[in-house]
Amino acid sequence: MKIPILAGIAIAMVGILAIMLGSAQPDSDQNRVRVAFFANIAHAVPIVGIENGEFASYLGDVPIQPIIVDSGPQAIEALFANSADMAYVGPSPFINGYVKSGGEGLKILSGAASNGASFVVQKDTDILSAADFAGKKIAAPSIGNTQDVSLRTFLSENGLKPAEKGGNVIVYNIANSEIFTLFAKGEIDGAWVPEPLATILVEQLGGKRLFNEEDLWPNKQFSSVLLIARSDFVEKHPEIVKRWIEAHKKTIKWINENPRETEITFIDFYKKHTGKMLPESIVHGAFSNIIITEDANSESIRVFAERANSLGYLGRHGYNLDGAFYQAQAGV
Repeated sequence: MKIPILAGIAIAMVGILAIMLGSAQPDSDQNRVRVAFFANIAHAVPIVGIENGEFASYLGDVPIQPIIVDSGPQAIEALFANSADMAYVGPSPFINGYVKSGGEGLKILSGAASNGASFVVQKDTDILSAADFAGKKIAAPSIGNTQDVSLRTFLSENGLKPAEKGGNVIVYNIANSEIFTLFAKGEIDGAWVPEPLATILVEQLGGKRLFNEEDLWPNKQFSSVLLIARSDFVEKHPEIVKRWIEAHKKTIKWINENPRETEITFIDFYKKHTGKMLPESIVHGAFSNIIITEDANSESIRVFAERANSLGYLGRHGYNLDGAFYQAQAGV
């Protein structure tokens, strides 16, 4: 099916807060399901499940409106603006939205992917360890997204600070397309990015993968993509949510049993919606760094919350993730 691109969502912060507090009226036209996700490999579940008709087969006569967004924070804005019903996002944007809504606005329905992020440096760099970050220009996607939280936590744990906090590491929070451009020009020294961009920087631009993020985690696995939904949507349309979760899980099973077909589906999707052809070697390499799983890895979500809080992303009143999971999901 044709997946439209949501190029950007301009929402005033006062409007977002009003919606979080429940002043906005819910969309009365609930004859469709609006699902936000990224055009990247870690979001293979919605991409493959929509492209091959799995979700449509479970939802029957309920149409699906896919919405492609550029970042997790943008997807959260879409949910709170009532422009989307469900979304696939990283744990950090979910946590930020959940806490800012007082625990009332969002629910985790399932995990979707683990791992799939790396720190890539220029081929001629002198960056060999954290000690070499001083004075360097490092990029990550938007402020508050999962890679941004991981990068800034890494700096803090190694006694470093970003320039805006009085340190000597310059951090750029920019879109993936801009990261590619600046990396190609040699205007940044490294980037903490998700797949497939990490592999693209290595294969197409000669970058070096200094480390995979999972190497920094105790069990070498962390949550990278969650299926979430607006709480009011879950309450009002439990049957739709149930069917979506069933299709979601079936798609995960199909992806893990059909890796070659999954890669082909993603390549076709990416070309159709970006106009660019990703080489099979890049797609294969990127998928090898990702685990497609329904396990939300609640412990890593807890860690991401602690990190976001320590960075000041969750406000002054702390956080509480009680009730974050829908139904029988456990652990937070």
